[in-house]
Amino acid sequence: MAAGAAAAHNPAKRTGSLNGRHHRLGLNVFLVIVVAHWAEHLAQAVQVYVLGWPLPEARGVLGEFFPWLVTSEWLHYGYALLMLAALIALRKGFTGRGRTWWNISLGIQVWHHLEHLLLLLQVLVGTNLLGRPAPTSLLQLAFPRLELHLFYNAVVFAPMVVAMILHRRPRESERARMACTCASSPSYA
Repeated sequence: MAAGAAAAHNPAKRTGSLNGRHHRLGLNVFLVIVVAHWAEHLAQAVQVYVLGWPLPEARGVLGEFFPWLVTSEWLHYGYALLMLAALIALRKGFTGRGRTWWNISLGIQVWHHLEHLLLLLQVLVGTNLLGRPAPTSLLQLAFPRLELHLFYNAVVFAPMVVAMILHRRPRESERARMACTCASSPSYA
């Protein structure tokens, strides 16, 4: 079917929705935001493990200029909510294998978001979980916060990247169901 004929039979391609012709742009903007967030976490890890800085002084790149960013639970919760919202908003554009991997990333982010919500609620209420000296998430009871957030970001990011790769290189059966123009070239898998 020609591209024009496919668009005529596909309302998402005609309307220019986020999951139609603007899906690639949405994914790219989202990816830039996620990579920038990753860079902050990696910079903080380098500051602690390579440069030997004490954790309170390791604030990432932006935190060096805006120290309150690192200690703001509102900022961390806002990012977790943005991630969740973007994963939900961009989900309909995926089909087949890409959709499966996107759903895995979304499911993990739901939990990550709930952990950040718990941290924010502790700040708002003024009482920390189990009388801890600082706001504490559930898994933070077993793992240090820096390492836990590196882990969370990795386990949300990895399936998201797999989903994007599979989405850009769909099987023919997946391509036929796509409402966007993200596919780069035919896949032979």
